[in-house]
Amino acid sequence: MSEEQRSAEKAIDGKEELKMANERRIEELLNINNRYVRTERHLEQHADIADPENVRHSEKVQQERLKQMENLKNIIVYGKHEQEDQVENLKKRIEYTDGYLRNNADKMDEETLENTLEKQEHRREQLDFLS
Repeated sequence: MSEEQRSAEKAIDGKEELKMANERRIEELLNINNRYVRTERHLEQHADIADPENVRHSEKVQQERLKQMENLKNIIVYGKHEQEDQVENLKKRIEYTDGYLRNNADKMDEETLENTLEKQEHRREQLDFLS
């Protein structure tokens, strides 16, 4: 096989990989958007009776989802990540928070513990997507 043929095959493989990666990104974008819409609807319907702390937490999660959707859009359209070290930062936050939970979960109030565990789940989802 000539060098030109190998180069052409690599280009095709690269395009296929990009296509598959973008398909996964679009799927994730749709999933995040669905969660965003459901939470927005829930907040609109129940914000008047919900605990203010839960509403603030939901708003923070919604802001993170907006950032994730914008980042995915930039990756799909422009091929640019928001931050090159985003994966490393997520890993550090997950590791730090896991250690904190191991040492302090029994001392935390139930709501704070639930919120922290939920945030960890969101971080892991984001890490799975970015990896």
